[in-house]
Amino acid sequence: MTVMQFDDVPARDATLLERVHRRLVAEGADDLSLVSHTLHARLADLLRDEEPLLAPARLERLLEQLTHEVVGLGPLEPLLADPLVSEVMLNGPGRAYVERDGQIEAVALRLDAERIVRLVERVVAPLGLRLDRASPMVDARLPDGSRLHAVIPPLAVDGPYVTIRRFTARALPLEAFELHDAVAAFLRWAVNAGWNVLVAGGTSAGKTTLLNALSGAIPRRERIVTIEETAELRLAQPHVVRLEARPANAEGAGGVSVRDLVRTALRMRPDRLVVGEVRGGEALDMLQALNTGHEGSMSTIHANGAGDALSRLETLVLLADAGLPLAAVRAQLAASVDAVVFVARRANGTRRVEAVTEVVESSERVRALFRWEAGSLHAVNVPRRAPRRPDAPPVDERWFACAR
Repeated sequence: MTVMQFDDVPARDATLLERVHRRLVAEGADDLSLVSHTLHARLADLLRDEEPLLAPARLERLLEQLTHEVVGLGPLEPLLADPLVSEVMLNGPGRAYVERDGQIEAVALRLDAERIVRLVERVVAPLGLRLDRASPMVDARLPDGSRLHAVIPPLAVDGPYVTIRRFTARALPLEAFELHDAVAAFLRWAVNAGWNVLVAGGTSAGKTTLLNALSGAIPRRERIVTIEETAELRLAQPHVVRLEARPANAEGAGGVSVRDLVRTALRMRPDRLVVGEVRGGEALDMLQALNTGHEGSMSTIHANGAGDALSRLETLVLLADAGLPLAAVRAQLAASVDAVVFVARRANGTRRVEAVTEVVESSERVRALFRWEAGSLHAVNVPRRAPRRPDAPPVDERWFACAR
């Protein structure tokens, strides 16, 4: 265990913290050897032994800093504790940024390359992963569910790059995406009526957050199986089975893909499937599931628009190498997916739904139901698709009273 350099605190405190940390190392402890409450108590004893007259406020501050250094992520811990921070980005030594309340801003963090790598290794080592020149990229999940991605030299030119994507602890309502009552009511109806919904958008557009909001309309009596590469969804229903893909370990063995989990989920008697994101051959298995009695399922996809989402989904199905002709893929897609909701992130950091479309069997592929015009979503067409669930009420045409 390397003795840490506390170079981001006052000199007097740094000297004290280094002395305490050396004593902890001399006792034979390592970063993961003590449970949190035992470690906390031992560090407090060492601090009082080194400086018996510590004021309570200073003791608590130093104890927190030392605990973060020993078992946490050091100076990153305050950023990860900030509920407004959704992304932490380290662009090499001395260059750190966060996305706070939708805006990217620089932050002062004195982290050298060795310390950045050490923090990442603390996360990935217990997971059986590694980060070195032979394996210079790694994906991992923090205990709170946040997603960590790291790249080191020689792939990273300017030093280690680390990106930590945090996920909101509470589910946002549909109205948080600048939806007025009619659009929110229609989307809730679509989910309850068993429409299969695809949420499309760019990176960090809010796709997963919107998917989580849409899931709130699923009846509580239904059994839901969620499938994700990194577990992000927080469904409120009581009958939820959560599956998470697993990357291969340092020896390249033990990996379980999202596609494997989609196939497994079909044997678990789901009423609905919720796939966090389709980005590979699992698209074919998902489309087949949507056509076999799992109506009301949902997923997300990276795309620049509703029409582009269908084109990308077609490409992903073809990547499954099933030998299907494009015409057959398009026919199955039109029969499987009912609606595409496109969400975008604006320059000011806000996320909003910019289009709600239904999938049609024509050259247009999608038909707009609500479109962003003049600062809000406006109804432009009445849906033609019927509910998939026979007990669902018909669509309320008052939501589309202004449709042209």
